[in-house]
Amino acid sequence: MTTTAAAMARPDSSEHAAYYERYTKLVPEGDIVAILTNQLDETLQLLRGIDEQRAAYRDAPDKWSIKQLLSHVIDRERVFAYRALRFARNDSTPLTGFDQDQFVNGADFDSRKFSDLVDEFQHVRKATIHLFKPLTDEEWLRRGVANDDAITVRALAHVMAGHVRHHTEILKTRYLRNGGAE
Repeated sequence: MTTTAAAMARPDSSEHAAYYERYTKLVPEGDIVAILTNQLDETLQLLRGIDEQRAAYRDAPDKWSIKQLLSHVIDRERVFAYRALRFARNDSTPLTGFDQDQFVNGADFDSRKFSDLVDEFQHVRKATIHLFKPLTDEEWLRRGVANDDAITVRALAHVMAGHVRHHTEILKTRYLRNGGAE
Protein backbone atom coordinates (compact mmCIF):
# COMPACT_ATOMS: atom_id res chain seq x y z
CA MET A 1 0.00 0.00 0.00
CA THR A 2 1.07 3.54 -0.66
CA THR A 3 1.71 5.74 2.34
CA THR A 4 -0.97 8.41 2.62
CA ALA A 5 -0.47 12.06 3.48
CA ALA A 6 -2.39 11.54 6.72
CA ALA A 7 -0.07 8.69 7.76
CA MET A 8 2.95 10.95 7.15
CA ALA A 9 1.68 13.84 9.29
CA ARG A 10 1.74 14.19 13.03
CA PRO A 11 -1.61 14.57 14.78
CA ASP A 12 -2.32 18.08 15.97
CA SER A 13 -3.56 18.91 19.45
CA SER A 14 -7.21 18.85 18.31
CA GLU A 15 -6.91 15.13 17.52
CA HIS A 16 -6.43 13.88 21.07
CA ALA A 17 -6.77 14.76 24.73
CA ALA A 18 -3.96 16.85 26.21
CA TYR A 19 -2.70 13.98 28.39
CA TYR A 20 -1.73 11.97 25.28
CA GLU A 21 0.81 14.64 24.34
CA ARG A 22 3.26 12.91 26.68
CA TYR A 23 3.29 10.01 24.20
CA THR A 24 2.79 11.72 20.84
CA LYS A 25 5.73 14.07 21.43
CA LEU A 26 8.03 11.03 21.69
CA VAL A 27 7.27 9.97 18.12
CA PRO A 28 9.53 11.27 15.33
CA GLU A 29 8.21 12.87 12.14
CA GLY A 30 7.42 10.52 9.27
CA ASP A 31 5.33 7.59 8.15
CA ILE A 32 3.70 6.25 11.31
CA VAL A 33 3.40 2.73 9.88
CA ALA A 34 7.14 2.66 9.17
CA ILE A 35 7.81 4.07 12.64
CA LEU A 36 5.71 1.33 14.25
CA THR A 37 7.51 -1.29 12.13
CA ASN A 38 11.00 -0.02 12.98
CA GLN A 39 10.04 0.29 16.63
CA LEU A 40 9.03 -3.37 16.66
CA ASP A 41 12.51 -4.43 15.55
CA GLU A 42 14.23 -2.14 18.08
CA THR A 43 11.98 -3.24 20.93
CA LEU A 44 12.41 -6.93 20.14
CA GLN A 45 16.18 -6.50 20.17
CA LEU A 46 15.98 -4.95 23.64
CA LEU A 47 13.53 -7.51 25.00
CA ARG A 48 15.40 -10.52 23.64
CA GLY A 49 18.43 -9.41 25.63
CA ILE A 50 16.53 -9.96 28.90
CA ASP A 51 16.68 -13.44 30.40
CA GLU A 52 13.96 -15.16 32.39
CA GLN A 53 15.51 -14.34 35.77
CA ARG A 54 15.94 -10.65 34.92
CA ALA A 55 12.34 -10.49 33.63
CA ALA A 56 11.07 -11.07 37.19
CA TYR A 57 12.96 -7.98 38.44
CA ARG A 58 11.05 -5.07 40.01
CA ASP A 59 12.76 -1.73 40.52
CA ALA A 60 10.83 -1.36 43.80
CA PRO A 61 8.61 -3.75 45.81
CA ASP A 62 5.42 -1.90 44.81
CA LYS A 63 6.34 -1.61 41.11
CA TRP A 64 5.58 -3.92 38.22
CA SER A 65 8.03 -6.61 37.22
CA ILE A 66 9.54 -6.47 33.73
CA LYS A 67 7.05 -9.19 32.74
CA GLN A 68 4.17 -7.10 34.04
CA LEU A 69 5.48 -3.97 32.32
CA LEU A 70 5.64 -5.79 28.97
CA SER A 71 2.18 -7.25 29.56
CA HIS A 72 0.87 -3.74 30.22
CA VAL A 73 2.36 -2.59 26.91
CA ILE A 74 0.71 -5.52 25.12
CA ASP A 75 -2.69 -4.93 26.73
CA ARG A 76 -2.57 -1.22 26.01
CA GLU A 77 -1.66 -1.85 22.37
CA ARG A 78 -4.64 -4.18 22.06
CA VAL A 79 -7.02 -1.64 23.58
CA PHE A 80 -5.73 1.21 21.41
CA ALA A 81 -5.84 -0.98 18.28
CA TYR A 82 -9.44 -1.93 19.06
CA ARG A 83 -10.32 1.73 19.38
CA ALA A 84 -8.54 2.50 16.12
CA LEU A 85 -10.39 -0.33 14.37
CA ARG A 86 -13.78 0.88 15.57
CA PHE A 87 -13.10 4.48 14.60
CA ALA A 88 -11.45 3.65 11.26
CA ARG A 89 -14.56 1.63 10.37
CA ASN A 90 -16.65 4.72 11.13
CA ASP A 91 -18.21 3.35 14.33
CA SER A 92 -19.06 6.36 16.45
CA THR A 93 -20.14 4.43 19.54
CA PRO A 94 -18.36 5.95 22.56
CA LEU A 95 -15.94 3.49 24.15
CA THR A 96 -15.20 3.20 27.85
CA GLY A 97 -11.82 3.56 29.47
CA PHE A 98 -9.99 0.85 31.36
CA ASP A 99 -7.93 0.55 34.52
CA GLN A 100 -4.36 -0.41 33.64
CA ASP A 101 -3.61 -1.61 37.16
CA GLN A 102 -6.67 -3.84 37.15
CA PHE A 103 -5.52 -5.31 33.84
CA VAL A 104 -2.04 -6.08 35.22
CA ASN A 105 -3.34 -7.36 38.54
CA GLY A 106 -6.06 -9.40 36.82
CA ALA A 107 -3.60 -11.87 35.34
CA ASP A 108 -0.58 -13.75 36.65
CA PHE A 109 1.95 -12.47 34.15
CA ASP A 110 4.88 -13.32 36.41
CA SER A 111 4.13 -17.04 36.00
CA ARG A 112 4.45 -16.82 32.22
CA LYS A 113 7.66 -17.36 30.28
CA PHE A 114 9.16 -14.06 29.27
CA SER A 115 9.99 -15.37 25.80
CA ASP A 116 6.26 -16.09 25.31
CA LEU A 117 5.41 -12.52 26.30
CA VAL A 118 8.01 -11.21 23.85
CA ASP A 119 6.47 -13.34 21.10
CA GLU A 120 3.02 -12.08 22.04
CA PHE A 121 4.21 -8.46 21.80
CA GLN A 122 5.63 -9.20 18.36
CA HIS A 123 2.35 -10.70 17.12
CA VAL A 124 0.20 -7.95 18.59
CA ARG A 125 2.37 -5.23 17.04
CA LYS A 126 2.37 -6.99 13.67
CA ALA A 127 -1.43 -7.14 13.81
CA THR A 128 -1.47 -3.41 14.61
CA ILE A 129 0.75 -2.69 11.61
CA HIS A 130 -1.52 -4.73 9.36
CA LEU A 131 -4.53 -2.81 10.68
CA PHE A 132 -2.93 0.54 9.84
CA LYS A 133 -1.19 -0.27 6.52
CA PRO A 134 -4.21 -0.10 4.21
CA LEU A 135 -5.93 2.93 5.77
CA THR A 136 -6.92 5.80 3.53
CA ASP A 137 -6.49 9.46 4.43
CA GLU A 138 -10.15 9.58 5.35
CA GLU A 139 -9.84 6.58 7.69
CA TRP A 140 -6.70 7.98 9.38
CA LEU A 141 -8.58 11.17 10.18
CA ARG A 142 -11.76 9.59 11.50
CA ARG A 143 -12.38 10.16 15.16
CA GLY A 144 -14.31 8.63 17.96
CA VAL A 145 -14.73 8.99 21.68
CA ALA A 146 -12.85 6.77 24.12
CA ASN A 147 -12.73 7.34 27.85
CA ASP A 148 -14.86 10.50 27.33
CA ASP A 149 -12.30 12.11 25.00
CA ALA A 150 -12.30 12.47 21.22
CA ILE A 151 -9.32 10.97 19.38
CA THR A 152 -8.44 10.26 15.75
CA VAL A 153 -7.13 7.00 14.36
CA ARG A 154 -3.88 8.81 13.45
CA ALA A 155 -3.50 10.06 17.01
CA LEU A 156 -4.07 6.53 18.35
CA ALA A 157 -1.24 5.23 16.15
CA HIS A 158 1.08 7.93 17.48
CA VAL A 159 -0.02 7.27 21.07
CA MET A 160 0.79 3.58 20.59
CA ALA A 161 4.27 4.33 19.28
CA GLY A 162 4.90 6.88 22.04
CA HIS A 163 3.60 4.54 24.73
CA VAL A 164 6.06 1.82 23.71
CA ARG A 165 8.90 4.36 23.54
CA HIS A 166 7.96 5.66 27.01
CA HIS A 167 8.05 2.18 28.52
CA THR A 168 11.23 1.06 26.75
CA GLU A 169 12.96 4.11 28.20
CA ILE A 170 11.67 3.19 31.67
CA LEU A 171 12.90 -0.35 31.09
CA LYS A 172 16.36 0.89 30.08
CA THR A 173 16.78 3.56 32.76
CA ARG A 174 15.07 2.03 35.78
CA TYR A 175 14.91 -1.71 35.35
CA LEU A 176 18.00 -2.66 33.44
CA ARG A 177 20.51 -0.02 34.54
CA ASN A 178 19.48 -0.03 38.20
CA GLY A 179 19.12 -3.79 38.18
CA GLY A 180 22.69 -4.20 36.98
CA ALA A 181 21.86 -5.65 33.58
CA GLU A 182 23.72 -3.00 31.59
